[in-house]
Amino acid sequence: MLTLTLPERTWAHAIPVGPKLLILVASTAALYPVESPIALAGCFAAAVLACVSLGRAAMRQGFRMLVPISLFAALAFAYHAAIRQPEAGAAVALKLLTLVGLANLVTMTSRLDDLVALVTDLTKPLRRIGLNPAAVALAFALVLRFMPVLARKGRDMGDAWKCRSTRRVSWAILIPLCLAALDDAESVADALRARGGVGQRRV
Repeated sequence: MLTLTLPERTWAHAIPVGPKLLILVASTAALYPVESPIALAGCFAAAVLACVSLGRAAMRQGFRMLVPISLFAALAFAYHAAIRQPEAGAAVALKLLTLVGLANLVTMTSRLDDLVALVTDLTKPLRRIGLNPAAVALAFALVLRFMPVLARKGRDMGDAWKCRSTRRVSWAILIPLCLAALDDAESVADALRARGGVGQRRV
């Protein structure tokens, strides 16, 4: 599986994972009540500038990682436009793009080990109700690892569509993409079971 972390260090790598996640949470809470497309467009532009400031490699990877969510953003806008609420659709699409873009910045500039360690520490108190911190951390790591894989498969399906049809790529590729994701998840689950699963050891 591919990695989301940038190979070269940037100024954002010097910021610990904890503060970056706090900024992401605060940004999510701040953007939630905003409904103005103009204000949200400004927030999205700020997220783009932050990505650009990390260098060309980050810019290419960040925009590539936005492709899958762009399909959902476009569908959300189309739905709201169909019910004559284009401003609401633009707001939803811009929120999705901005927040996912910021989340991508965090993952691109943070080591996976640091992210997993933070998730493990945050979920330790939940051990009292039977939650296994190691299992949560593993699930978190798998989600991060699978994101670029699904993005690559989505691009491959789009390319296959273009080779077989003169029409533009449509939402129909989401169905086989979801089936591919489920198939990958089942394969990983089988591999984990074959290796004994996630133990209940103390962390």
